[in-house]
Amino acid sequence: MNAILKHRLFWPVAALLALVVINTIARPSFISITVQNGQLYGPLIDILRNSAPLMLVALGMTLVIATRGIDLSVGAIMAVSGAVALTFIAGSDDPNGIPTVIIAVLLGVGVALVLGVWNGFLVAVVGIQPIIATLVLMLAGRGVALLITGGFITTINSEPYKFMAQGYMLGLPFAFFVSVIAIAVVALLERRTALGVLTEAVGINPEASRLAGVRSRGIIWGAYAASGLLAGMAGILYSSNIMAADANAAGLYIELDAILAVVLGGTSLMGGKFSLAGTVVGVFTIQTLKSTITFLGVPPAVSPLFLAVVVVVVVLVQSPRTRGHLLRLVRTVRTDSKAVAS
Repeated sequence: MNAILKHRLFWPVAALLALVVINTIARPSFISITVQNGQLYGPLIDILRNSAPLMLVALGMTLVIATRGIDLSVGAIMAVSGAVALTFIAGSDDPNGIPTVIIAVLLGVGVALVLGVWNGFLVAVVGIQPIIATLVLMLAGRGVALLITGGFITTINSEPYKFMAQGYMLGLPFAFFVSVIAIAVVALLERRTALGVLTEAVGINPEASRLAGVRSRGIIWGAYAASGLLAGMAGILYSSNIMAADANAAGLYIELDAILAVVLGGTSLMGGKFSLAGTVVGVFTIQTLKSTITFLGVPPAVSPLFLAVVVVVVVLVQSPRTRGHLLRLVRTVRTDSKAVAS
């Protein structure tokens, strides 16, 4: 039992299950799933679909944080990626053509990759602090997206592009499969090769890993490139969901949600050891919280405060020091009760 309690995933999973139970008690329909035309619908399915963009961003953020870095530009990269893709489709002669959509997606994700490489260059080669290097693109990226769209919200009508966020495959949202594939690829590279160990080594002690022969510069550079690539994919899903490129709203504050998901999953902001499974649980926890806020009818102006309070409670529960105090308190109560009984 103690081994289970000490497992790094126990408390994140417990927090997620507690949210599911609370929602189910408040509205039993929360766990209900209906089938229409072979497709699954319900609040849980909505969470799977809506969490896809955040899942992609959080995966990239996990790799960056593991190297002792931070990426504040992921929201801006999302905006640029969506702007590039939709601008290309809007200017094409065949918006509904699959080749057109494929090229648009590749262009959007390609530009995002270049931006991620740029962040990596500033951090790994130039030596700029990660928070400063990515803050530059965070501020400039939305301006770039506005330039691409001409300062307007670009809208399109393209069924293949719409399918990526709103379509279904094998009864489940296609966006969910995109996030699953991303999780599988990142997990395969980080946990089935030496890359994960090298990433953790760089995060724990960059100088020692360099002296040991680890190419820390390449590891860090690759982490930011991966973060940009995944943020670009998230931008495609976001713009596909609303069928518009909104440079001001796309990915707004998603970097904060991504960092929070990584921390809730048990990864330290000090770098080093990271948990991809914990990040996945953290993303679902945040998305479930947002669903709870919507169901409770919390006003939009108050919802950030409500989210912050719940997150503080969850973080405190996960804190080893807090759990230590609770265990000592329980032991003291048990000892006192036994003394009274005797």
